[in-house]
Amino acid sequence: MQITPTQALADLKAANHVFLELFTHGTLSIEIYQPDKVDLQQPHERDEVYVVIAGSGTFLNGGNRSTFGPGDFLFVPAGVEHRFEDFTEDFCTWVIFYGPKGGEAGQNY
Repeated sequence: MQITPTQALADLKAANHVFLELFTHGTLSIEIYQPDKVDLQQPHERDEVYVVIAGSGTFLNGGNRSTFGPGDFLFVPAGVEHRFEDFTEDFCTWVIFYGPKGGEAGQNY
């Protein structure tokens, strides 16, 4: 299976949402996410990875803030407060959820 960012964003626009699940396999879930001005998400029950497609801004992960841009990989453990802040209008990202509720054992981050 192949999903391009262009196709994912077109599907997201057609769905009229800020996120859209595109693929699942076992515990793996792949989404596209493009918040509108403000990121309102809450902590999730599973570990999560973002791979930034376009745009830039600041990412809050727990108590830490860092800048991000296209191609960056961001990991968020299950249950941790996180959000994108001060992001550009073109910001969009792949979202990858995996593993069991509560996150994977053996935290190496």
